[in-house]
Amino acid sequence: MKVSVIVTAAGSVVGEGIIKCLKLANAAKSKHANYEIIALEMSPLGAGLYRADRGILVPSPESPNFVDKVIEICKGYSVKAIFVGSDEELMALAVEAERIEDESGARVITNSSEIVSTGKDKWKTYEFLKKENFPRAESALPDNRNEFVRMFGFPVIVKPREGHGSEQFHIVNNEEELNQAVASIERAGMRAVLQEYLDAKDAEFTTGIVLNKGGTSVLSSISMRRILKHGQTYKAFVQDYSTVRKSAEEVAMKLGSRGPLNIQSRIVGGEPKIFEINPRFSASCPIRAASGVNEPDIIIRDQVLGEKIELEPYREIVCLRYWNEVYVPYDSFLKLSDNQKIEDSGSFIPDYF
Repeated sequence: MKVSVIVTAAGSVVGEGIIKCLKLANAAKSKHANYEIIALEMSPLGAGLYRADRGILVPSPESPNFVDKVIEICKGYSVKAIFVGSDEELMALAVEAERIEDESGARVITNSSEIVSTGKDKWKTYEFLKKENFPRAESALPDNRNEFVRMFGFPVIVKPREGHGSEQFHIVNNEEELNQAVASIERAGMRAVLQEYLDAKDAEFTTGIVLNKGGTSVLSSISMRRILKHGQTYKAFVQDYSTVRKSAEEVAMKLGSRGPLNIQSRIVGGEPKIFEINPRFSASCPIRAASGVNEPDIIIRDQVLGEKIELEPYREIVCLRYWNEVYVPYDSFLKLSDNQKIEDSGSFIPDYF
């Protein structure tokens, strides 16, 4: 069965990861659907535009025409589902999800705007975890920095409330560095939050959780221990981290998740302490798919196709990430730039590694 889907921000690590997952699903021997992938991006330099079935340029999510353009594309290609590939587009599409589905029939694969708001803001995340009494990294706002330091001492983590990756991420060791970090974040037009430094070497985990459409049961749950580079998972170890998974599952159920959810934690004293909840697909979702838990495929089969999901046990693997390249014929690049859309780009990836 052919199912047309959109992947936004096709040049981002998250968007490219979703495309990888959908292509893995298409290549599977027991595939349930054949996904026709329509990649959206603001710039013709997004690699995913040339690795999808179609690539289309769209306005930025801040543009008043962004949602209208997405709806137009959904109608034109009978799109069944929209996968969101960036934090910047997440709220814009979550807020308009009902309208998009009413006007085009396409389901936005996301959580509610309330959950997105909680997950995107690290202070709101902390308030939720504290209210529900989940183990967490203690946090504070800059106005309470002196009291926080008296309680927890240095080092302290300082980062944007609504940042991602390693952008404006600071580990500070004294009062002067703390003040400089807060000022740097505020100069960049963001708000800062302080977090307890969790000294747990080689014990950082990222966990992907998918609940069913009704939010009553866990469809998939998979954790990986990770080594970071520039804020992204660089090396990953997928095993049965049952304590970490159980903690994340409980958070997802209490939060009321209905879409993709990624929970980050560190084990301190044998207990997972959560420090971030990302209400979207993770850039590491293709690693999970390679081990047997293809989250984009699972969600669309549950929420759009209405299938009963039964997963086999996933494989325990080690992922070693590396750089790779996509090559695009120059006339294809010019065609997309001029016409705002492209099919059959002729892009290629040499099998040289």
